Order: sequence, then structure tokens, then C-alpha cells
Amino acid sequence: MTSNPRVLLGVVTGAHGIRGEVTIKSFTAVAEDIAAYGPLTDGGGGRPLRLKVKRVTTKGVVAAVAGVTDRTAAEALRGAELWVARDRLPPTEDGEFYHADLIGMAAVDKAGQPFGEVVGVENYGAGDLLEVRLAGGRKTELVPFTLAHVPDVDVAGRRVIVAWPLAYVVAQGFEPDAHDEGGTDDGCEATVK
Repeated sequence: MTSNPRVLLGVVTGAHGIRGEVTIKSFTAVAEDIAAYGPLTDGGGGRPLRLKVKRVTTKGVVAAVAGVTDRTAAEALRGAELWVARDRLPPTEDGEFYHADLIGMAAVDKAGQPFGEVVGVENYGAGDLLEVRLAGGRKTELVPFTLAHVPDVDVAGRRVIVAWPLAYVVAQGFEPDAHDEGGTDDGCEATVK
């Protein structure tokens, strides 16, 4: 990780009304908490944006931005990403991880042999998935983020132990053991923020 990593908390999706308020798609666990971390910065990291949440609607968080007083100025913020320094976020509890902490980790097998890198965290409605780019190419594999498939996450060591992704096993000519093929899915024991 870099010495001062940042985490994306939301994106301005448009103007709301005529008084400079904006609508925000929030990525925080509780939508209105997007303003709880102090000033946020835009994608470039230079422009501080101070938010005051007005309400939460089905379209997102409606917020006032310090210094933005009319619709034209609010429209100019459309698409602005809202970032915060990683160290301003609350610490995670056991079994909880921030996407920013997982992305970039080495993916290793149960024997400790690296075979890829975590390049994304996805959730299509059935639980969190780690997207692992396999070594030596651009192909990725989606791995359910459960104890059965990801038995260990070493944040300090920047690696995750992953039960063999099937595509990698087949490509390498390995025979997965019975536990790797299916085993039991213990549900989602890890939470991704």
C-alpha cells in the first residue's frame, strides 16, 4: 500500500434543486455517514469538499457542499469522486475488511505459492467476491469471499490464502481435492466495507 492510501466513499451523480445541493451515490455502509469523515477530496486529491447531509432519498444522499450555492455550480460537480484518507476511517473489526485493504494483495494457494493478485471486490447480490487476476496474464477469476474459499486474510502481509479457483486448477493440470471442489460453503463469514 502507499504511504497515504485513499478510499473512495462516493460519487456526485448530479444537482438537486436550485440552491446548490447535490445527489451522491454513497459507498459507505450507512449512506449518510459519507459526511462523517470530515472534508473529502476529489479524484485528483487536491480539492477539499465539505459536505452537510440534508436527507437520504431513493436516488442517493442529498447534501450541501460548502461554497456551492447554485444549480450551475452543483452541476459542475457531477461525476466528482469523493475520497478520504484511509487513516481517517474507523478501524475494522475481526472479519471485516475495506476494499482498499484487499485490492493489491497477493493471492496464494494453501501451500503459500502465489498464483495471482486481488484486483477487485464485487457483489452481484449473492455475497462478496474477490476478483483475482491470475499470474502471467489478464484472465481473472471470481472467488466467493467465504471461509471455505478464502480461509485466511493477512492484511499486514498483504496476502490472501485462496482455495484453488477452478479455472486456474484446470489450466495448470492439477486435480482439486474434494475440499477444494466444493466443500461446504459456510456462508459469508467476512464483511467487506
